[in-house]
Amino acid sequence: MVDISIRLEEKHDYFKVEDLTREAFWNLYKPGCDEHYLVHTMRNHSDFIADLDYVAEINKQIVGSIMYTKSHVYDENNEVLDTITFGPLCVHPKYQRIGIGTKLIEYTKKIVIDKGYPAIIILGDPHNYCKHGFRNGKDYNISTYDGKHPLGLLVLELKKGVFDNKKWRFKESDAYEIDESKIDEYDKRFNEKEKKYEYSQELFSMIVRSIVE
Repeated sequence: MVDISIRLEEKHDYFKVEDLTREAFWNLYKPGCDEHYLVHTMRNHSDFIADLDYVAEINKQIVGSIMYTKSHVYDENNEVLDTITFGPLCVHPKYQRIGIGTKLIEYTKKIVIDKGYPAIIILGDPHNYCKHGFRNGKDYNISTYDGKHPLGLLVLELKKGVFDNKKWRFKESDAYEIDESKIDEYDKRFNEKEKKYEYSQELFSMIVRSIVE
């Protein structure tokens, strides 16, 4: 059995975590990736939750990372309920499928519950997250802010019944809005890698953004 330890990210970890994120997402959803630049910028955003910024280690080597931001849902009267969102969640390709991502989710979920958040809401692949108890937002009458119900809008209810008898619109943090014109320049800090398609961007978009009829 592999000994996986979980700890808070520290400042001296920053570049290592960005490099890890780059390795995990490179050519996954498009040629190259932008998630490592997102990690770099989101740490300075007001919605970033530093005490939920964790890394996973094997033999003192960082092999996984999870980061959280504040998010919100709004009811029909525009009354707001605070929620929380994780992402990026990543594991180095050499260490995937041995439970590191699961351990990061389960470890931090306990802290999220202690903080009193009613739900974790993400945009992601249902195949990756429904096994952790996430369900489609439509099951809780939660749509995107513009009223759509994508397959990839996923909700982990932590306070039973908190969404009952209302319709909700989800608003993620604008920490996830990055200046794409700066990605290539930032990427020069890392080892050069070939950009190419290894995964269907169209398929991923269909999973995450397509509408539940």
